[in-house]
Amino acid sequence: MASNGDSRDGLLTAGGILSIIGGTLEVIGGVIMVVLTIGTRILLRLALLPFTPGDWLEHVITVAPIWLIIVGVPILVLGIIAIIGGVSAIRRKSFGLSLAGAICALPSNILGILAIIFVSLSKREFRA
Repeated sequence: MASNGDSRDGLLTAGGILSIIGGTLEVIGGVIMVVLTIGTRILLRLALLPFTPGDWLEHVITVAPIWLIIVGVPILVLGIIAIIGGVSAIRRKSFGLSLAGAICALPSNILGILAIIFVSLSKREFRA
């Protein structure tokens, strides 16, 4: 059966959509991590304002949730790049940006893996 290459047309669109979905999940996760951390710190500060906490409690309040910001902000940035790359893949504009977006969707697990495969297989569909 002869093929004119149209069977791969849907792969790039699927890769872009998977990249956008994976990026959206990453953005949501990153925002939740950052907002929860900042919100928890503010609420704990306000709740403990009238009291004079000991040194150990002060350390727990100020240092413990910092790791969520350290993890949340890069995940948020990766999600934004994945969304931009997914849009680029759907528009067939830039192969490099589309592949970078698919790679940035990788923390969302299987969606990122499939996005990388689909975008890589559809390299010829991009405009020169």
